[in-house]
Amino acid sequence: MNKSVLIVDDEQSIRDLMAMALSNLGFTPVTAASGQEALEMLKRQSIQVMLLDLNMPGMDGLELARRIRQAYPLAQLMALTGFRSLFQLSACREAGFEDYFTKPVNLEELGDGLNAAFARLARWRKY
Repeated sequence: MNKSVLIVDDEQSIRDLMAMALSNLGFTPVTAASGQEALEMLKRQSIQVMLLDLNMPGMDGLELARRIRQAYPLAQLMALTGFRSLFQLSACREAGFEDYFTKPVNLEELGDGLNAAFARLARWRKY
């Protein structure tokens, strides 16, 4: 199975660090600097697992998640944020996120979360 993961974050340094970390964990990182860039990329590439920064200028991660969920209902969406709050966690669930990680991300937990996302996709493809 292709283990491509789309990383959407407006900060270049975060995209680069996440891409390197995911590569080291055995995933194929693909990056986008904005919600709009991510949506355009998804029209050209089949990527089902995504890490979305919540706090981006323009289209934030919650709006991006809603748009992705509409167009790609099986997509596995994971939130990335520098702030943890119950309100934000609730908003993430409503927008369709499966998981929620705070920066700096624990790489072992992130790897486990991504592997679980790919396992869900594999189970769903059997039906």
